[in-house]
Amino acid sequence: VQLVESGGGLVQPGGSLRLSCAASGFTFSSYLMKWVRQAPGKGLEWISNIDSGGGRTTYATSVKGRFTISRDNAKNTLYLQMNSLKPEDTAVYFCAKSTGERGQGTQVTVSS
Repeated sequence: VQLVESGGGLVQPGGSLRLSCAASGFTFSSYLMKWVRQAPGKGLEWISNIDSGGGRTTYATSVKGRFTISRDNAKNTLYLQMNSLKPEDTAVYFCAKSTGERGQGTQVTVSS
């Protein structure tokens, strides 16, 4: 299993970023996928799930209405569109397979 996140960076409050996660080594289209994050000095926080077909999504209260999870099974890629970013969204963002494996993460910093 290999999961490689990209798309993080520094953004001002209110800005947007789109994270991507390239998956390989397993049948991507067969698995529920998720995004989790870890803020400095804190534990992992679940953000969002998407089912294997992409038809059902769930979100943490902290990001609902601002973040959108999606996937392209033809490209073996998971996405997270993040809008209206807040300083408290600053964290390392990981994509994760439903069985627990996750990537190395991508840093998102929201600051003016």
